[in-house]
Amino acid sequence: MYLTMATTPVKTKYRGLALADIVPRQKQYGKNVLKAGQPNRLPGILINIVREPMFLLLLAACVLYFLLNSFTEGFMMLMAILLVTAISVYQENRSSRALEALKQYSAPLCTVIRENKEMTIPAADLVPEDILLLHEGEIVPADVILLEANDLTVNESLLTGEAFPAGKEADGKTMLYQGTTLNSGACVSRVMTTGNATLLGKMGKSIQEPDLGSTLLQRQMKVLVRRLAIFGITGFIFVCGINFLRSGDITGSLLLGLTLAMAAIPEEIPVAFSSFMALGGLYMSRMGIIPKQSRIIEYLGAASVLCLDKTGTITENKMQVADLYDVHRGILPTGIAAPAAGNHLLYFAALACERSPFDSMEVAITEAFLHSGGSDNMLPPMIHEYPLEGRPPMMTHVYRRDNNIVAAAKGAPERILRACRSDAQTVAASMAFVNKMAKKGHRVLGIASAILKDDNFPFCQDDLNWQLEGMVALYDPPRKEAAPMISALSRAGLRVNIITGDYPVTALYIAGKTGITHKGHCVTGEQVMSMSDTDLKDLVKHESVYARMFPEAKLKVIEALKANNEIVAMTGDGVNDGPALKAAHIGIAMGKKGTEIARIAADLVITDDNLSKIPAAVEQGRKIYNNLKKAVRYIISIHIPIILTTAIPLVFSWKYPNIFTPVHVIFLELIMGPTCSLFYEKEPAGPRIMYAPPRSSSAPLLTGKELLVSIIQGLAITAGVLTIYASSMQQGNLEETRTLVFLTLLYSNIFLTFANRSFTEPFELTIKYRNRLSPAVITVSVLFIAAIYLVPSIRNVFGMTTVAGIQFFICAVIAFCSVAWFEVFKYFRYRK
Repeated sequence: MYLTMATTPVKTKYRGLALADIVPRQKQYGKNVLKAGQPNRLPGILINIVREPMFLLLLAACVLYFLLNSFTEGFMMLMAILLVTAISVYQENRSSRALEALKQYSAPLCTVIRENKEMTIPAADLVPEDILLLHEGEIVPADVILLEANDLTVNESLLTGEAFPAGKEADGKTMLYQGTTLNSGACVSRVMTTGNATLLGKMGKSIQEPDLGSTLLQRQMKVLVRRLAIFGITGFIFVCGINFLRSGDITGSLLLGLTLAMAAIPEEIPVAFSSFMALGGLYMSRMGIIPKQSRIIEYLGAASVLCLDKTGTITENKMQVADLYDVHRGILPTGIAAPAAGNHLLYFAALACERSPFDSMEVAITEAFLHSGGSDNMLPPMIHEYPLEGRPPMMTHVYRRDNNIVAAAKGAPERILRACRSDAQTVAASMAFVNKMAKKGHRVLGIASAILKDDNFPFCQDDLNWQLEGMVALYDPPRKEAAPMISALSRAGLRVNIITGDYPVTALYIAGKTGITHKGHCVTGEQVMSMSDTDLKDLVKHESVYARMFPEAKLKVIEALKANNEIVAMTGDGVNDGPALKAAHIGIAMGKKGTEIARIAADLVITDDNLSKIPAAVEQGRKIYNNLKKAVRYIISIHIPIILTTAIPLVFSWKYPNIFTPVHVIFLELIMGPTCSLFYEKEPAGPRIMYAPPRSSSAPLLTGKELLVSIIQGLAITAGVLTIYASSMQQGNLEETRTLVFLTLLYSNIFLTFANRSFTEPFELTIKYRNRLSPAVITVSVLFIAAIYLVPSIRNVFGMTTVAGIQFFICAVIAFCSVAWFEVFKYFRYRK
């Protein structure tokens, strides 16, 4: 999960449930999840296995063996069917468990009061009568009744279709329903119903991720597998036809045709893809980087642009008041030495904040006000609120104080100055302070006050009779890991942008402080919105700092980057970041300080808000993609000699034209499957993986050059195998020839597995890669060879015989030479 359970003592009139009451209630009401019953996965997995071409080919071969009265081979194929099924069930179950674990890691959390303590728990563990605390940006996890509400508005579009948020009051009967979102404010509530008993559950709705369709890589995989399957079917017809024309034996001809078809169909590829992505995602989640879907790993490996939100992402989101500018008294001293100097200005700033602030800026202002000699008793009850709105934004709170009605506002300095209709001299002095603070990286808020004549509040907050009080500068220091993170991503070829709602000079200061390359100026949200799509596409190619951005402008920049074929990652932690996070290829949310809306909209959640994990996520994405390519290239290379060793002797009428049977091919398949899906999955990232540029978003899984190298590898092994085939059949019998050919293929498979650990670095470097399965691959392969050769009953099933020790050695040497040329090629290429 992206937060760990925490408990904090609270001062509240609500003690909440006793911990002893939780388990009985969970047994009575069940988990707080929407479900229509959990189907058993095993039947579905078995149905999918039965539909697989390889299973159908094995079944056909088994039936044919029994029809030919070859009962030993028939039972051998039956055992192979059971073994293939068991391996497939294991791998499917393994991937499914990994995906389920990812869902558990990314499950939403909520804050409750139990035994007079605030606790952060999974939303699934809520029970009726729990006291639930909700804040702006959070999704209501169950049906609740309001006990207390503070400036609460709720978006109920999921249930009502109404896009505008509705105000809510705690009148003892107002309900909030599961799936709705707190647009603003905070509340204390009591859980009434959970799970399927909620209104959402009764309506049969669910908050599930939509079906996003196939990714480019998935489509490429399907095309590759389909083409090889067509080749296998064609080969089956060809081999079956030739054998039948020569022998007239339809059953035997079908069996030999099945041999080639089994050799050609690469059923390991889709298995490798699903297991690499699912298990890679699970591994990342254990590092504290939680991908909401395993498919996001594909995008991580190709990310080319990272757009960083400033507040709470680049900066620590730990605001403190740094400087004050009183319009009547000028710049005021701050700090411990002069706590009361800014009391008047801070008083109106505190009035413009929530009474129980949760926004970091409001927390800092309230703390500064209390430190300056203020107290909660000085802040009267609020009677009206104008919510945060506009470009740039401001917000207003209205109070009844003594016999007057007083309003206090805070917002962007230029908006406050405009609302106050300040004269040129005041504007100049105020903006001089703003620019001075912005150059230090401070965030500045304008503060204004107004006296109202009566309760007839104007519709627009700008229409009040505002008087400028001054400016409050807050400092939010950059995270210490921000600069190293940006440097690491730049080395990896990613372009880093800053997209913030803050003041332009502040954005430029933070960009310079953290190492984001820029041209000394930035683009504002208003400028973005005024541009045509074509102009914006050109601008985003070279601009890196965007300030005074609002949700629509952020979204437009993201869409422009995507239109330039960039793979875009976007960080964010606020409610307003949701649209941009959803639009980006990779939305990244902070797990601790981010809002629930941001976490749900995001594709990736960083549990501890540590920015250094963004390069780690990119590295993992690249590693998983590279390892998948290694597995696919291995599969292609090793299938070629199996196919050609089956087909060439038949086409050219060699002495022993049909040396392999389905028994031999399925044995090779049983070795290859675990090799590619287990061994290559565990391969570490290469030392230079984060010094390479991102791959193109439209690049195929294998380039023409890469595919050619893999084909040449397969042809080289074929040449070695056919050399010993041709040599042996001139002198030996069928069993001896088959033994030598089969041993050569097995040796070649071992050598190819290790040669393909890298396609650029030679063996002297790859041998240092730490893969705990390396000894296991060698040991199991040797045991397989020993069992086939030394156990008479197994040797007879494979139609093999004993050979001299020198022949064993010759097979190993030929296999080594068939693969080792690639190591020589890599060595000289690496040195060059």
